[in-house]
Amino acid sequence: MERTGRDVDEFLAQVTPAKRRADAAALVAMMREVSGREPEMWSGSIVGFGACRYRYASGTEGEMPVLGFSPRKTSTTIYLDRTEAHADALADLGPHTTGASCLYVKDFDAVDETVLRGILSESQRRIAGDELPGATITVLD
Repeated sequence: MERTGRDVDEFLAQVTPAKRRADAAALVAMMREVSGREPEMWSGSIVGFGACRYRYASGTEGEMPVLGFSPRKTSTTIYLDRTEAHADALADLGPHTTGASCLYVKDFDAVDETVLRGILSESQRRIAGDELPGATITVLD
């Protein structure tokens, strides 16, 4: 994954449907506040905040945003360190589904923003603290 240099506002203006675009604007504001960083576009349609380098014991390595999300047509994908690390908070979040490190939200207005903000803060802390099992993380910016 890499930063593309694409304009974030230009990308967000093209997000459809309008509900997903509104959710994306709210997430940009929240992640900007939580991370203290400005958004950047990453490979394809990922809006990321900060950057880190990861390396797994298998030798797989690369860069990724410290916090990020992608507004998709059916839901917004929010990228976390690992969803299982946030099981208690996720139980209080509101309607969502999860993958290994992805949180899928169909309606941003239906989730508890305070809980989501806490999940994002904790995910950022865990990544910055190099707390991903099986990986070494170095925060770049």
